[in-house]
Amino acid sequence: MLKASLRPHHPAASPAESSSTPPEQDLLLATTGLGKDYYSVPVLRDINFQLGHGEIVGLVGENGAGKSTLCKCLNGMTRLSQGSFVFAGRRYRGISVIQARAAGIVSIPQETDLIDGLSIYENIFLGRELRHSWGLLDRPAVRARSAQALQDLECHLDPERLAGTLSLAEKQQVEIAKALEQSCRLLIMDEPTTVLNAGEIKNLFRLMRKLRAQGTSILFISHKLREVKEIADSIAILRDGRLICHRPAQELSAQDIASRMVGREFRQLFPPKRPAPEDAAEVLRLQEIFSGTRVRGVSLSLRPGEILGLCGLPGSGRTELAECLYGSRRISAGEFRLCGLPRRFRHPREAVAAGIAYLPEDRQGSGILGDFSMRSNTTLVSLPKYCHPFISVREEKDAVRQHIVSFGIKPADSECVLRQLSGGNQQKVAIAKGLDSSPLLFIFAEPTRGIDLQARSEVYSFIHRLLEQGIACLLISSDLEEVIGLCRRVAVMREGHLEGFLENEAVSEENIMYLATGVAAQPTAAGTMSQS
Repeated sequence: MLKASLRPHHPAASPAESSSTPPEQDLLLATTGLGKDYYSVPVLRDINFQLGHGEIVGLVGENGAGKSTLCKCLNGMTRLSQGSFVFAGRRYRGISVIQARAAGIVSIPQETDLIDGLSIYENIFLGRELRHSWGLLDRPAVRARSAQALQDLECHLDPERLAGTLSLAEKQQVEIAKALEQSCRLLIMDEPTTVLNAGEIKNLFRLMRKLRAQGTSILFISHKLREVKEIADSIAILRDGRLICHRPAQELSAQDIASRMVGREFRQLFPPKRPAPEDAAEVLRLQEIFSGTRVRGVSLSLRPGEILGLCGLPGSGRTELAECLYGSRRISAGEFRLCGLPRRFRHPREAVAAGIAYLPEDRQGSGILGDFSMRSNTTLVSLPKYCHPFISVREEKDAVRQHIVSFGIKPADSECVLRQLSGGNQQKVAIAKGLDSSPLLFIFAEPTRGIDLQARSEVYSFIHRLLEQGIACLLISSDLEEVIGLCRRVAVMREGHLEGFLENEAVSEENIMYLATGVAAQPTAAGTMSQS
């Protein structure tokens, strides 16, 4: 586990540092001088990388290090600028998507690309439809094979369900089933565990080990160093487009990996926890809140400058509770008070006007507008304050410029289209958008999903800064290390209701999972736990 204080001591790493090269006859993939330029700017430089048959390689690096670009060069999504690679004995100086799939290279994307209007089984076999001899779609065969692929993942989904009705976690499971149903020799997994809970990750790793035993090689990209250490046979580290290190996993500690990723000694991930406020008036109070069957009798409170962790398995109701607070889901019963005033929001704009900011878990789907500029995104929910009565672009640019400096957003161009930014910088813009509305309560849902270690540390510092300013924060996260590192108090939901609260030393992964699964937990001597 990556702890709060990382003080590694290791020898300097050369770009060619490697002790994880399989014998030539065991190689499935070998790249030689592989490089990629975008508009004459190198993003990959002289990558010499090997991967053996039946090997799991963890690929790590900060956002912008070149991980996704390397994978796109291998799966045909982008063309090489320099070099070549040998796959299964055949040399390629360039490869198309069709050629890659025919060779057995299959990718699972970081952002789901399922078609919402199609069923699960139609998505799994999209472009590879099984047909009768007379040309009609063989639906029974497609459904049966899709059901088997889902069953292999221990995923209890009906293949007939529309993809648009699935949660993010369920969509990710379908993406994995879709990839595994194809006969692949190299499986490229880009952040596959981002939206999975602990049990689902355990099942995924079990399946990955099964595939490895069958001879399938896996390139596993993740920012979660603990997961990489657990599942990978070897770990390759990219920094600034270069391969810095490729070594057996047991030779690298989490501290070594983190320091090689950022190129310096990485000292602290989480800021110090703030003491819980005692006498301040409550910012938020919920009393027996109901919303259909997804939120049932939830009661909690939050004070200025306090951060409350909200945990639970997918479907526990934690996301729906946040939507109730933000006005995108109706409250059917109960009392909701914000700064002592009773509230029932009918639309998110009412919540924003009252002082609530919300960072949703689906950044690409509802957190940002990728085809719009940084300025348009940052001022999107606070636009009325720039209207006199017409929009003052000058005031917008001045405000966005301050956010760029404060958050360290790169590039520092307010007119830059957001899709061109890295995931970490996109997340900074999404947080700046909420902060621009001058909130009293900031709701964070999976704030560090899919961003690198350095960007995570920066996001945690931003949250700490908000707490120092007296802004109350509600943290919804599946990353228990994150919750434990930031929160003194944690509420755990299960099946729509609050199962209990944990405080101080009682906040642990074991106790959180006990409550999330309905098993009684015991607090430590220095902590307290209450069950609803």
